[in-house]
Amino acid sequence: MALRSSWVAETGQTREDTRLNQVGATTMVNPVQVRSGILPGSYDGKYRLSGFWMDKASAMTATVSEGRAVIQGDISQGVYPVSLPASEQVTFAAGDAQYGRIDLVVLKVYDNLYDGSSRNEAKVEIIQGVPGQAPKAPPAPARSLPLYEVTVPAGASAGNGGIPWNTSLKDLRTPVVALGGILPVEGPVLPGAHPGQYQDTANNQFQRWDGGKWVAYPEAVGGIVPSSASTLQGSYTGQYRDGAGGRIERWNGAAWVPAVPGPYFADSLDSSYTTSTTWVNTLTNRGVVSLSFVAPASRQALLSFGSRIQVVGTGSGIGFMGVKVTTGAVVHSDVNDSNAVVAAAPGNVSMATVQRLQNLTAGATYTVTAYYRGTNAALQTWFNNTYLQVTPQH
Repeated sequence: MALRSSWVAETGQTREDTRLNQVGATTMVNPVQVRSGILPGSYDGKYRLSGFWMDKASAMTATVSEGRAVIQGDISQGVYPVSLPASEQVTFAAGDAQYGRIDLVVLKVYDNLYDGSSRNEAKVEIIQGVPGQAPKAPPAPARSLPLYEVTVPAGASAGNGGIPWNTSLKDLRTPVVALGGILPVEGPVLPGAHPGQYQDTANNQFQRWDGGKWVAYPEAVGGIVPSSASTLQGSYTGQYRDGAGGRIERWNGAAWVPAVPGPYFADSLDSSYTTSTTWVNTLTNRGVVSLSFVAPASRQALLSFGSRIQVVGTGSGIGFMGVKVTTGAVVHSDVNDSNAVVAAAPGNVSMATVQRLQNLTAGATYTVTAYYRGTNAALQTWFNNTYLQVTPQH
């Protein structure tokens, strides 16, 4: 029968029954199977994962430290709990004369019922790779848990220095915790098994599985996400984070954007002139001065602009600087004399003004462009230190 139980029947409980109903250190991957992995923890509490740590013992020998783990078999086999109460040494074969190879260190369960090995035990083993110009690690056998890949260079042996341990080890260990426990991430980040599962990432960010992805969990409701976790997406619209350079940013549901955008600024310190009596946005030796800004939720912003204006030549004339505000091809406010800054000949005057932009479309991008003109085509109307500034109102 398909349904298995433990500690119910008076007789006949099998080893499979016990393994299939094991509910200790089991991080689920589906309703029946669990993730193979190592129980976390260290002697001094400083490290996430110290079980089955491997390091150099001698030129060709490594020490595998003590630990506990679970190894998931096929779906009908259940999960095998294993433990190593004392450290153990493993010795690698000498390197090939011509090519390097990659060996795999595993925890391997032998179960005669499934593998016909006549063995019922767990072992720390080395699965030897095949030497080659671009060697690859061998696949992990059934009912095993990979611990490390070890690169064995060509010609490595106890007599010529052996394995360069500092560069040859690739840690493959990954932790598991009890059902419902918070998983400390070490190694690859794997998908969650159910919405509401939690994990603690390597950069100390608390995350929740939402059914499709790991989502950063807020430090508190309304809390500001710290800069150490600023590469993660937001948990909810309106969440704030400490962004790049200390700038406060807000999650808008799709991206992090400045919480308080602006002020927006553009200027030109180049002096140039026009003889046009109609509005133009370029001068004789100077291009367009403009800026773009995103309208805030208040739909209002303060617009400041100005320039040093001088009318040069014999005769009278007036110089005007104004602005045009557009969104795409639509003119929000056109340039006109009434809203311009003005200087009359023969003055050399710095003029500026502040105006309120209203009835903007929140979230839309607007462009402000500087325009210039004089009233006497026989005179040169000069403009210098021209600037534009928009400060959104919140």
